[in-house]
Amino acid sequence: MAFSNTRFFNRLQRLRRSALFRSPAQLLPATSVLIVLLFSLISFFLPASGSSGKYTAAQLLTSSLRTIPDAFGIHAEDEFGLESDTDPVRIEKGDKGTGSMLRRRTVAYGESLSGILAGSGLSAREAHELERQLNGSFKANGFAPGTTCDIETNPDGSFNSLSWRMDRTTMLHLEKEQQTGELSVWKENLPYEAQVATLAGTVPSSLNSELIRRGGATLAEEVGKLLSSKVDLSASPLRGAAYRILYEERLVGGESAGAGKILAVEISAGNRRYNAYRFKDSMGGISYYDERGIALLDAPMYLQPCGYDHVSSGFGYRRHPISRRIQFHGGVDLAAQAGTPVVAIADGSVVFLGRNGGAGNMVTIDHGGGMHTQYLHLRRFSALCAFGRKVQQGDVIGYVGSTGSSTGPHLDFRVIMNGMLQNPLAALQAIAPKRRLTPAELGGLLAKIDLYQFQLDNSLFRIASISQRPSVLL
Repeated sequence: MAFSNTRFFNRLQRLRRSALFRSPAQLLPATSVLIVLLFSLISFFLPASGSSGKYTAAQLLTSSLRTIPDAFGIHAEDEFGLESDTDPVRIEKGDKGTGSMLRRRTVAYGESLSGILAGSGLSAREAHELERQLNGSFKANGFAPGTTCDIETNPDGSFNSLSWRMDRTTMLHLEKEQQTGELSVWKENLPYEAQVATLAGTVPSSLNSELIRRGGATLAEEVGKLLSSKVDLSASPLRGAAYRILYEERLVGGESAGAGKILAVEISAGNRRYNAYRFKDSMGGISYYDERGIALLDAPMYLQPCGYDHVSSGFGYRRHPISRRIQFHGGVDLAAQAGTPVVAIADGSVVFLGRNGGAGNMVTIDHGGGMHTQYLHLRRFSALCAFGRKVQQGDVIGYVGSTGSSTGPHLDFRVIMNGMLQNPLAALQAIAPKRRLTPAELGGLLAKIDLYQFQLDNSLFRIASISQRPSVLL
């Protein structure tokens, strides 16, 4: 016989309104009892084995369990209509942009910042407030006759932002948040270009001090980490040792802005050799190996997507901060200051960029192997981030904001593996495997080492002076 649960759940609705469910302390045990009762009733009414009932046991169970959240006033769907981590995720692809219009203009003689702001859709009071913030926190370097500025307006013509380049490394943004009307001023570090550079020589007294002097503190620190399983550079100065380092140098406006990824390190101290080579294995994992193909250190497989103060909402069911209803949450909310850079946690390709309903400004990255990551509620996108573009681990793709359905600046970060949601905090704790390479991978590593050594032997790059620069200025 077929099982109809309509009358049963009508009774559940009446029971929910009873005194038993008015106390939060009684809700969990009462729910547990009702679920056990529900399973018992389903088992009782299930068709016997071999009967020609209309529904299978799995269909009845799924149908009944799907109705439980509504019976208790739980509206389970999150921003993408997902009810649990067992729901398959459809990866939307495309370039939706933000719908805003960007106009570039040059500041003329006699024009003031407040006049330009007022002429771009702000009231006189709002223009005065932005000028007050600017004068209180920043120097308006570069805003003079002849300066080129970008004015961004929304589809209805209202003001969104005014930006100009202060110097070779930073842009200044004056913005109005559309949902709250909040006015803010913030700085953005411009994306850098990378070129391969080399550093070579003989250690006069201490390798650590030598690298700090010639390559900067960041380079010295990273080399120390790579070789930490073999030698402690702070305790062993390696005086007289010969060293060669191949790395990426970050350039902004044609000038050095610090060291980036280290590609190869070779140190020869008497009969001792300390070598490290960056290599991507057949599974896409990136680590550093010696010439025998042995990984040198355990390292996180993924980067944190941004610097954050605390986790404001975890993965799973929660009380939604806007609807105040219990809903499923497919990501983790990382509370951070507006404008904090958001980076790609691993190499990949941007398959979605733009506005996406309650998710606000969103980026989706395909990392290969069935893995995707999503970054929601962004304030704006980085110039490095464009639809279809390949990004590397650590590239800035956007900035923390509060667009879409949001009560304050945060990053809603999500991880999808083979179409299924994963707990992002658990995924970020994954450690890159420390293992010997397969014979085929070892052959690839040796070919990569040959390339690195060719670059080291034939380097024509001149090392520019290193200028230390923070990753974000707020």
